[in-house]
Amino acid sequence: MAKILFVMTGADRWTLADGTRHRTGFWADEAVVPYEAFKAAGHEITVATPGGVTPPVDPASLGAEANGGEENAATVRAVAEGAAEFRSPMALADVRVDDFDAVYVPGGHGPMEDLAADADAGRVLTRAVESGLPVGVVCHGPAALLAAVKEDGTNAYAGYRITAFTNAEEQLAGSAERAKWLLQDRLTEAGLTVVAGEPWAPHVEVDRGVVTGQNPASSGQLAAELLKKIA
Repeated sequence: MAKILFVMTGADRWTLADGTRHRTGFWADEAVVPYEAFKAAGHEITVATPGGVTPPVDPASLGAEANGGEENAATVRAVAEGAAEFRSPMALADVRVDDFDAVYVPGGHGPMEDLAADADAGRVLTRAVESGLPVGVVCHGPAALLAAVKEDGTNAYAGYRITAFTNAEEQLAGSAERAKWLLQDRLTEAGLTVVAGEPWAPHVEVDRGVVTGQNPASSGQLAAELLKKIA
């Protein structure tokens, strides 16, 4: 049995370029699909957030439209809102990376608000990649990688080939013009190579121990690839 750390957002609002705040959180199935895959494989999950706050779920991710129908939406809601691990997180500041076998970061716009600039998230993700732990990140979750800055000022993931929610997808979602910054651009500026697949289609990149998914549709494939690294 492996111990997997979920690094999750504590932000329920995303501040836009004009100063308005958009309701957000973590995107439900990006947490739920890997959660269920990891639990089914017999692994233990611990959730950590900034300050140990309960991770808020983006309400837009709970409906039938976002989950391929009401039946699946009901399942996603049950886990996202009821799983014990999501209800009792630890504080990122208290995380000892050496206690875990892998790290996973789900997306939603929440990580753009807090994890992207969170020193504890940065410490955890830097230690994870430098110690060779498998790291899985999906959609807007790679915003957390921006905080993984080493003492010399370079990003710990610079030179890695990854994917993430793309500029094109942000445009199609109607968020690009309102955002303070775009994730694909920031990751590229930090020295990561972002490989963009077709908008909304499943797309996963694997580079050494780092497994990344482009969008919500990539969550299942990402979980399967990360499990190969853990086994």
